[in-house]
Amino acid sequence: MTEMAPGLGEFDFAGDDHVVPFQVEGLDVRGRAVQLGPMLDAILERHNYPLPVARLVAETVVLTVLLGTSLKFDGKLIVQTKSDGPVDLVVADFATPDKVRAYARFNEEALADALKDGRTQSHELLGKGILAFTIDQGAHTQRYQGIVALDGATLEEIAGVYFRQSEQIPTKVRLGVAELLDRDENGKPRHRWRAGGMVAQFLPDAPDRMRQPDLSGGDGDDNDDLFDEDDLWAEAKVMVETIDADELTDPMVGTERLLYRLFHERGVRVYQPQAVYDRCSCSREKIRSVLTGLHADDIESTIEDGLIKVTCEFCSTTYRFEASEVRQQ
Repeated sequence: MTEMAPGLGEFDFAGDDHVVPFQVEGLDVRGRAVQLGPMLDAILERHNYPLPVARLVAETVVLTVLLGTSLKFDGKLIVQTKSDGPVDLVVADFATPDKVRAYARFNEEALADALKDGRTQSHELLGKGILAFTIDQGAHTQRYQGIVALDGATLEEIAGVYFRQSEQIPTKVRLGVAELLDRDENGKPRHRWRAGGMVAQFLPDAPDRMRQPDLSGGDGDDNDDLFDEDDLWAEAKVMVETIDADELTDPMVGTERLLYRLFHERGVRVYQPQAVYDRCSCSREKIRSVLTGLHADDIESTIEDGLIKVTCEFCSTTYRFEASEVRQQ
């Protein structure tokens, strides 16, 4: 049977775990959107985080995927929080072209107190601290790092501040996380995670149109009211802000349908989707290399019953080494 060529305007939907680049020429906007399903499930399932922590990790993964897939070189984007809240560390990294991993550390007692008090929002779990965006292009290159304060704002808002400070690009970020309770093919109840997100950036041909109001100096010198924002970017921001979290995560809506709902009057163009995968970069060889670089006393202190055991915090894989493998000769 001869396959029929797709008609004008027909294309396959990207589906879960695929980032969809898009462009809205009528608004001078470019961006990326994604819905995460099985990949996110795999990351969260192996750690069995408390639900609020899992949501925070999911948000961080979506943000990392959206930003990491924009890299135009071989390297890695690391998004990491360091703070004084119940969840004092969240780290997610994206290694080009498609590898994602994530991990969170939390204080069980402090988390229990927060949940008891109803402090379950991401900014409440993180507390005060920093969010760092690190770009690593590998050996023989210098890392680039941008740091934004965690001051009670959402990850969406903090990401916008990062782009405004580091790249001077007007940017709007939306993130959403949802739990699905349904039944598997055998009729048994199951719990699944979904997440979605979008990043939209204003990139007109004339760079002066990207001008933004200065960030407040903290002394009440906020001049936003005196600033005339570009009309097209103001329109784009309003459109993006209308997105509900349910739309970002609903598998029945899908990424392309959501983009059409938002921008069809202005004309939205989507490009080839990019798949992302739950793939840790750890390996037996890498860990052995780290161990052999340790001081002899440190190596001896980790030996139990003639073995050294190392568990990757990201993927929970445990590596076992004979003491003779790592002892310095």
